[in-house]
Amino acid sequence: MGVQTAMDDVLNSPTILHALRAADDVAFEAGRDPSVRTLRVLMSALASNDDIAAIAAVHALAEMHDDEALTELVALLSDQRPFIREHAAWALGQSAPRPEAVGRLLALVIRGGFTGMLAQHTIERWAASAGDAMAMAVEAALLGITDASSRASLVETLGLVPQPIAARRLREVALDDAEPDDVREAAIAALGQRRDTAGLEEDLGGLMAAGGRLAAIARLALIDLDPMPPAHGAHPRLDPHPGLGTNPGLGPNPGRGPHPTLGAYPPFGPPTGAGTRRGLTVAQLFLHADIDPSLSAAGAGDNGGIATLLVRLGDALTQTDGDVTRVLTLSRGPLQKSTVDLLQLAGTPTGHLYGHIPLAAEPVASAAAWPYRVTARRGIRRVLRTAGGVDVVHLRMADVGSLAAADVARELGIPTVFTVAPDPHSVMRSLEEAGTLTRDGFGEADLREHFWFRTHLVRTLAASASHTVFFPRPNLVDEMRELVGLDLTSRGDRHTVVAEGVDLAVIDRAVAEVRAATAPAGGTDQTTADARTLNHATAHPAATRPALLELSALLGELDEERRGLPLLISVGRLHRVKGMATLVETWAGSLLAERANLLIVGGDLDAPSRDEQDELTRIATVARPHERPRRGLVLAGHRPNDVAARWMAAARFGLPELAAPGGVYVCASMKEEFGLALLEAMATGLVVVAPDAGGPATYVDHGDTGFLTSTWDAERLAHTIAAALDRAADHDARRAERAREVVASRFTIEGMAATLAPIYASVVAQEAQYAQPTRLPA
Repeated sequence: MGVQTAMDDVLNSPTILHALRAADDVAFEAGRDPSVRTLRVLMSALASNDDIAAIAAVHALAEMHDDEALTELVALLSDQRPFIREHAAWALGQSAPRPEAVGRLLALVIRGGFTGMLAQHTIERWAASAGDAMAMAVEAALLGITDASSRASLVETLGLVPQPIAARRLREVALDDAEPDDVREAAIAALGQRRDTAGLEEDLGGLMAAGGRLAAIARLALIDLDPMPPAHGAHPRLDPHPGLGTNPGLGPNPGRGPHPTLGAYPPFGPPTGAGTRRGLTVAQLFLHADIDPSLSAAGAGDNGGIATLLVRLGDALTQTDGDVTRVLTLSRGPLQKSTVDLLQLAGTPTGHLYGHIPLAAEPVASAAAWPYRVTARRGIRRVLRTAGGVDVVHLRMADVGSLAAADVARELGIPTVFTVAPDPHSVMRSLEEAGTLTRDGFGEADLREHFWFRTHLVRTLAASASHTVFFPRPNLVDEMRELVGLDLTSRGDRHTVVAEGVDLAVIDRAVAEVRAATAPAGGTDQTTADARTLNHATAHPAATRPALLELSALLGELDEERRGLPLLISVGRLHRVKGMATLVETWAGSLLAERANLLIVGGDLDAPSRDEQDELTRIATVARPHERPRRGLVLAGHRPNDVAARWMAAARFGLPELAAPGGVYVCASMKEEFGLALLEAMATGLVVVAPDAGGPATYVDHGDTGFLTSTWDAERLAHTIAAALDRAADHDARRAERAREVVASRFTIEGMAATLAPIYASVVAQEAQYAQPTRLPA
């Protein structure tokens, strides 16, 4: 092809996604022909006003492996364009160490953020072959830095240097009372990764004895030092570490002896791999949510549908007959909780277990969590090693958790399954269609959203996975090729379409209870669906009354003339991609506001994250808090999943004197890869409005069970919601039954578990074949 032709393809690509894929050809051609002319073409692109061509040139320079090209690449670390500096820091990781670049990379590390993470990753890669030089450079940088956060970033970077020279300085910092706690924490955590220094156990033991947060970090570091995982009761170290005492605070000793840092091992017999395991262990994770069995934080921050899915799926995998007998669900959590989790993981061979990864003292949104790559990796490694016998790691997001978990899985030899979703690809396409993402503004947008890195990460995770899973989509093969650049027709045995599922029992119970609670006195007009589900009505009757009383109180705050209108309801996170503010703007700016009230369920209203605050600010410009009762807008904040299910049922059946029957569920997401809340709404019998791209188009029967639309177009969205209200006004029980049947037949959590379990088993069987010794021909 030639580098000029490849660059022309970038410049002339019809869409931004096409341009990003064409950039791979530029890098390939530059590596194939590292000539003077190639360098000129790339430098010309760097000087152009086309951001995508410029970024493509940065990565192509790294592929040339030519001294002059690398000199130019190092110079880009000082480019006036921040997005070029960021990509240069990333691209240099593909090259041999360049001493003249180290100082500028460390300056980016000190500044932090996503760019700092990329620069740190490059330093880490260079440390494998030039660790002494990297260690001396970091130590020199520390001499001039007093800011605690900056020093902590440098100390963490020093901890990534595997050579013994780094351990001395780490110990000094860890034991120095004059250092800020953040800096000492970074040093202590890094010491847990060392295998090259004697006496660390005594140092860490002394820190544990001092108490406080540093003691908790020291305890985790000691756990990290253990050369082998506990493996359900067996551990090479059953005697306390010298100087640690009995390690109080982790419970009694019901087993065969104390773990030196965790506490006691329950008597579950020999370790995994000794011939006693009865099933597979699967690890799944989403680090940006507070996941617990009760789903108490659902809808707050990043606790969206994925958090609900992981809880329900883990239960379903372990509660049904099959190959999977243990599921580990990993999410973020406080430091002390993470330590207690490890004791349970070390001694529980079956069931659905939870492991919490301490990322930061305060919750961090997924978009801002990239700088916690090292912390996440250490925490994931710790959980997987402590649990022992993990057979498969299932990755689902192109985020820092998946980035870190993929590294750990590779290190520990654990195969991965990856659910491939065109994210951020779908978002980029929608933004470009809406005119808010353009080629000349791509660099600035990429600084905020990391589009280039995330699309690259999706491809990398898919390529390294033993098996890839895809959501159902119209024209799936074509869309994966078009959006992501993946060919599903190649090695089809390693690709499976798996529909996500909902817990239909929760929905049926909510429908039955709310239908019975809101039925007119003197009897009910039972539909077929009602007759089937009324047997659930006595299961948890106490839960329905508080949920409906709470909703009644919220609706009772509306002005009297607003009461009695049907409800538009939307459940989900307050995030730009989820379109909650867009929905409010569309509703308030159209005749919809005269026809229906709007109920938004989601978000932490008391302590909003940055993303949530951005959405709340947009909403406030449309309807200020004191205006909302008159306007008919209710922001309810997040609620547990079962409460949200009852409120959706109330939107369908209405609440006497407060809400008319015939409400509509609206998903105004910019993109929806699948749409669990949409499925729950359909199972409730609500007419739904959904994005016309992605998963919803595979299950919403347009014009019957719901309506599909371009949610980014306010006029189309308003028109579609009006049509949905008309459809819901007919109170067609047969339509509601059809909607539920779609979910029951294709999208239950039990069905999802039944599809995934054989995939996990096949991956493990394939890995076992790889582990067999091969005989070379004589």
